[in-house]
Amino acid sequence: MPMPRWWGHVNKRVFNPRAVAGGKWPVLTHIGRASGTTYRTPLDAHPVDNGYLFVLVYGSNSDWVRNVLAADGARLRVGGKDVRLAAPRLIGEVEAFQALSDDVARPPKLFRITEFLRMDLVTD
Repeated sequence: MPMPRWWGHVNKRVFNPRAVAGGKWPVLTHIGRASGTTYRTPLDAHPVDNGYLFVLVYGSNSDWVRNVLAADGARLRVGGKDVRLAAPRLIGEVEAFQALSDDVARPPKLFRITEFLRMDLVTD
């Protein structure tokens, strides 16, 4: 796992609510797979062709990732607009780095991040 789970728990309870309230970060809205509760998670959302890519800093076993995969989608608030995302899929770093533009910083190798989540834009 790239980042320790305990740090994820600190982020979830302390920093994430502040980031959501601040309105500067993209926020992913997803539904709990067991509880049905609506959650809002601030994330780095990188635009790619016809969708968005998310760096899985805590790995694919994170609750938000499992929720999105179970629901087959989520909503993203980015740049003051809401977009619907569908067809979530885990991808590796080779595919992720090919999809990202060259001006997006790659995660430091020290973090050993090898999993990414890609979702497609839903056009109405």
